[in-house]
Amino acid sequence: MAPPVLEIRNATKVYRTSGGFLSPKKEVVALQDYSLTIEKEPASITTIAGESGSGKTTLANVVLGFTPLTSGQILFHGQDLATMNRQQLLNYRRNVQAVFQDPFGVYNPFYRIEHVFDTVIHHFKLARSGSQARDMIEDALNVVGLHGVDVLRKYPHQLSGGQRQRIMMARVYLIKPEVIVADEPVSMVDASLRAAILEAMLSLRDELGVSFLYITHDLSTAYQVGDKINILYQGSVAETGTTVQVIDQPQHPYVQLLVESVPAPDPNIKWDTEIELPDEEILRSATSTGCRFYPRCPQRMDRCLEVAPPLYEIDGMGHEAACYLYEDEAQKAPAI
Repeated sequence: MAPPVLEIRNATKVYRTSGGFLSPKKEVVALQDYSLTIEKEPASITTIAGESGSGKTTLANVVLGFTPLTSGQILFHGQDLATMNRQQLLNYRRNVQAVFQDPFGVYNPFYRIEHVFDTVIHHFKLARSGSQARDMIEDALNVVGLHGVDVLRKYPHQLSGGQRQRIMMARVYLIKPEVIVADEPVSMVDASLRAAILEAMLSLRDELGVSFLYITHDLSTAYQVGDKINILYQGSVAETGTTVQVIDQPQHPYVQLLVESVPAPDPNIKWDTEIELPDEEILRSATSTGCRFYPRCPQRMDRCLEVAPPLYEIDGMGHEAACYLYEDEAQKAPAI
């Protein structure tokens, strides 16, 4: 049996601060014992959701190889990212691509947009001739609703934010990677462009077999396109399962609050503005040995402060929550 296209095993990332004359050194656990498997087939969109500080972007950075893990492994077709040679890394970077929240910082302001595509084609040797390269670029732009003559000769600052984001989507379409790490790709565009980008993600999944790590704080877009979802809280998984399972029937107390905080599209339904989620001060004071949601959990128990709960199976269908409320349920559930 072939290994998964991408496997994350017990990934942990700890950031250490040097401290100062009067302040001690600190360690911040940004990601803790995170595991995920993405199979080659069927292609899927796995959403990594959570609020700011939950570890979403740290996860993206370690998967993309921007920052090393403190412990754990990132495996691509069974090969450890940390032990890859130069040629293997080149192959990894071709097949694990990124779409960022603000693409403006990715572009060199001194080069026209055509340079973005020319560089990719040359670096990964995607075309045998100039005419083939032009055809490939034109095709990629058409997929995201852009026309080459309108954008290729322009500089990044001459394009709107939505156009720059679609250029990034066209770029990854040109490369045709196996996995795309999409870090908040629709958070800075308007509703119409948001729909177009989400549709492009679905097309890449369904037509080209590209899988996504879709990183977002927006549960409504996660519900639109996500197959599976992991809800992170302070670097740990609070709940995981299919998108429908987790959003329609949230089990972890934090995830219940998170889902309830999403405004309903029905104007007759009032959004409960009294719901409180942990603020930055609470996050910093959360215990490192017990459940990180303990300080604000309405259902906390003494044992939660001692040892963080593992993920417990909820229904025997892959729906899991890291909460002791489901310990008895998990013990009663028959083995699969």
